[in-house]
Amino acid sequence: MSNSSLPALPASDRPEVAARLRDALLGAAFTADGLLELLGAPAYTALARSETVPALRATRGDTPLETLVRLFLLQQPVRHARVADVLPVAACLESGWLVSVGTDEVAATVDVRPYGGPDGEDWFIVSDLGCAVGGAGGIGSREEGVVLGVGGASTTLAGITVRTPVSAALDLGTGSGIQALHASRHATRVTATDLNPRALHITALTLALSGAQAADLREGSLFEPVRDDETYELIVSNPPFVISPGARLTYRDGGMGGDDLCRSLVQQAGERLREGGFAQFLANWQHVEGEDWQDRLRSWVPRGCDAWIVQREVQDVTQYAELWLRDAGDHRGDTAAYEALYDAWLDEFEARKVKAVGFGWITLRRTDSDAPSITVEEWPHPVEQPLGDAVREHFDRVDYLRTHDDAALLAAHFRLAPEIIQEQVGLPGAEDPEHVVLRQHRGMRRATKVDTVGAGFAGVCDGTMSAGRILDAIAQLVGEDPVLLRDRTPAQIRLLVEQGFLEPVG
Repeated sequence: MSNSSLPALPASDRPEVAARLRDALLGAAFTADGLLELLGAPAYTALARSETVPALRATRGDTPLETLVRLFLLQQPVRHARVADVLPVAACLESGWLVSVGTDEVAATVDVRPYGGPDGEDWFIVSDLGCAVGGAGGIGSREEGVVLGVGGASTTLAGITVRTPVSAALDLGTGSGIQALHASRHATRVTATDLNPRALHITALTLALSGAQAADLREGSLFEPVRDDETYELIVSNPPFVISPGARLTYRDGGMGGDDLCRSLVQQAGERLREGGFAQFLANWQHVEGEDWQDRLRSWVPRGCDAWIVQREVQDVTQYAELWLRDAGDHRGDTAAYEALYDAWLDEFEARKVKAVGFGWITLRRTDSDAPSITVEEWPHPVEQPLGDAVREHFDRVDYLRTHDDAALLAAHFRLAPEIIQEQVGLPGAEDPEHVVLRQHRGMRRATKVDTVGAGFAGVCDGTMSAGRILDAIAQLVGEDPVLLRDRTPAQIRLLVEQGFLEPVG
């Protein structure tokens, strides 16, 4: 792969220049908060859609922050003297962050975008010019080796990642380095790989400009750059998961047939995980005629791993093809060429008997259990990010339920999880509701139907009484046989624990 037609990148071996540039950016309030205050919410959010006109209108003045927005976010040439009041221009020109344009102007060689870290850190994400975000308008470049900045997929993966302290983390297909940057907060050592050497260069810039520790950067596909004896407590990847006919764009097209890249990534991750370690991916998968998509994904899970797979969205093949043709900007070119590409995508899907494509999250956890747990579900509803703690707690509950039979559940103590509400559904004026719904207002924001016994049980759970004693009291209250109630209720308790409505005490 050649990146020869792409602009030269700033030097990645000049940390002192990156440090000076960072200080200058922070001194001018070139941060996520600073941008929001300067531009206002409409213009700020328009930038995330690759729409620049509102921001151009908001930066007509000569303040240092307006200068930096025009230079790094809007990629406008700015007068040398104006930039010299804000940045160390000579050092930035010499190391390649800026280039001279005409007789008295300078321009940025990369997009530099402020990004707020989870604990209020001021970070900066570097990407190729015009490629900070994608969206319906396309990424602005069709170059094979182009490197994108932060998009919705990137922030989704960062939000669902388990953030416990680890000694070693691996970011496969690092791109602009956003996952490596997050991992640097809680990992002693971060390894980042990418097939595209330009992406590794940009990751180094992102980390340096954000004041983060340097990562061990390795070129290669998937696990190829990882030695046989290397294992990790955390593996993350936002891979090139797009199912396409060919591999035109390195950042998105995996170059394998169908969903083979995502399958290979998941299947190979198990042997790279340390005991108790997590591997977390975004992925696409095929819905094939005559095949259960959940069974397809279960077959991907490697031996020795628990898994939680969540399908967030499904698109028919026409919607899917249109989405990614627009992503590449093909809709803006020759109509006949666009239609030929569209037709090629549909030919590919027809040959593989694919009727739709699913998108979602895959989390593996290495376990020593003889009976690994595999949960595959569809959940297209809104969730509350970040979900890293919710993901970890899911597997904690898997461990608990795996070691507690029905008798142990009845002897255990539980409490209702925070921010659970009860909804009663029925006709107005009816003596009893048709059904009762428990609803979460945190994490996955699940809702589940329960019977009156289940609702009463959950409402009483405060950790002071065992489940069995609560059921005995309910039996006496409603006139049921306590033995029969104890016999039929553990399945409902197990479901409420599994979905996070009840928390074990002690």
